[in-house]
Amino acid sequence: MALFSNITDAKLKDCFTEGDTLYFIVDQHELGRALGKGAQKARLLQERLNRKIKIVEFNPDPKEFIKNLVYPSRIKAIEERDATIIIEAEDSANRGYLIGRAAQNLRAYETIAKRYFKIEEIRVL
Repeated sequence: MALFSNITDAKLKDCFTEGDTLYFIVDQHELGRALGKGAQKARLLQERLNRKIKIVEFNPDPKEFIKNLVYPSRIKAIEERDATIIIEAEDSANRGYLIGRAAQNLRAYETIAKRYFKIEEIRVL
């Protein structure tokens, strides 16, 4: 976390590993500062850590947070029903990426979202 703060000067909310990716959750409106011009700070951080990283901007609204989490996948619509988030992918390619092989991407998104919100499940249509 200290290395992230030193390189980016962004306010870091959380840092954790999910699968083979290291996730950095930054406060709202800090994503641009964390990435740097042309994402150079993100690339430098990835090189220094020698790991795949993903920087996500936190949002107190679960739907907006999940949109940030699944970016760059294109989402047509997202809605919340009870404790379930339903994502409608723009096309079959984005749907496949959101789910991942053996649903590993989808389960990772669920695990991350459950850290901050009372969500039971994420579904992709």
